[in-house]
Amino acid sequence: MNFVQVLVLGLLLGGVYSLMASGLTLLFGVMRVVNLAHAAFIIVAAYIAFYLFTLADVDPVLTIVVTMPVMFMLGVVMYLTLFPRLESSERYVEMTVLLTFGLALIVEGLLTFFFTGIFRSTRPEYATQSFFLWDIFIPKGQLVALGISLVLLIGLWAFLMFTKTGTAIRATMQNRTAAQLVGVNVRRISALSFGVGMALAGASGSLLSYLFPFFPSRHWQWVAILLSLIVLGGLGSLKGAVVGAVSLAVAAAFVTDIFGPTWSPVTFFLALFLVLMVRPQGLYGKVVRI
Repeated sequence: MNFVQVLVLGLLLGGVYSLMASGLTLLFGVMRVVNLAHAAFIIVAAYIAFYLFTLADVDPVLTIVVTMPVMFMLGVVMYLTLFPRLESSERYVEMTVLLTFGLALIVEGLLTFFFTGIFRSTRPEYATQSFFLWDIFIPKGQLVALGISLVLLIGLWAFLMFTKTGTAIRATMQNRTAAQLVGVNVRRISALSFGVGMALAGASGSLLSYLFPFFPSRHWQWVAILLSLIVLGGLGSLKGAVVGAVSLAVAAAFVTDIFGPTWSPVTFFLALFLVLMVRPQGLYGKVVRI
């Protein structure tokens, strides 16, 4: 496979990875929460898309209008129910890691109980179609997913940059205490940010439902990949999440081409190891000094 072909396939997946990672890094940036359940809720959204497609013949892309608001409301309720009681804890970050780890186990158990552990996947027509641009093979399904991801990422950027609420979210990401001192309702912004992060997980799940086979336990592989993406880019940096996702997706595509698909996941884990060893704050993260 030629260089340009591998690069194109890597870029197509990189856009989707960016969408998946953006919700996770937004939560860390606002609340310092490493949400280990993020990928589990992506799988929840994938099941919603799967059954809407199977039972009502709704296109997986169109299910985004269902999965995003459903996951947004679930995120807001979840935050207001579980997280405020941890705010006074001296080990807030550690407690949220344990809490989200427990949520991931609960979600996995419920999905396995109701839907069993077999592989699922939606199969719209374009998922298996492709076309050639000169000599470059382009899968239609991945191209559609890239387009949707770009629209949502640009929408997220515009929301953060040009709205009053987005300004409050950015202020909270930069300095939570200072934002509170100038009148930002940090708890409200945190709940809203959690909802937005979950909404992005909902959109990611709709796209994942036809891009990759999934089953309840598959979220552990995805959360490991997503953590490597946001650690490379810098925890809490949306720009870093996009750069990290595209970079590692392209790198994984070349590893797959040279060594085979079995070695592709190693790309993400090796990158995570090297970044933590050489530059723990990531490409766009800030060094924390005590």
